[in-house]
Amino acid sequence: MSYKSVKEDLKQYDMDERIIVLDESSATVPLAAKALHTDEAHIAKTMSFLVNDQVNLIVMAGDVKIDNHKYKETYHKKCKMVPFHDVEAMTGHEPGGVCPFGVKDGVNVYLDDSLKRFDHVFPAAGSAHTAIEVSIQELEKVSHPKAWVDVTKMM
Repeated sequence: MSYKSVKEDLKQYDMDERIIVLDESSATVPLAAKALHTDEAHIAKTMSFLVNDQVNLIVMAGDVKIDNHKYKETYHKKCKMVPFHDVEAMTGHEPGGVCPFGVKDGVNVYLDDSLKRFDHVFPAAGSAHTAIEVSIQELEKVSHPKAWVDVTKMM
């Protein structure tokens, strides 16, 4: 899946040609910010969590982290990340390329309120060498989020 599934998913919105393929890695927020010549806050990082057997992706600004108390209030479970070695099998994307596009069936996407302060952000696009610049409205349209949540705090 990964990059190919993202490209196919974004094609239906005429956004597939906007994917940025990078020579350097964009696998972490600092690397992505450097490669894309932007600040870390504008990198829309996607983290994968397990709630019982359900995989949830939470897309958040690059300058925030999960607030365990808010997370537990929202999902009624303690925060548990998908184990690194299971990320690709469970989400459809390799670590460093996890994004809210072209994910496996049954994976829920949530957008964190930390993104709302921006006009545009840069999520990954299925690999550790791809990204796409999207407006918040586009992100909401093409990622089909289950909901907006408030589960983060500033680092």
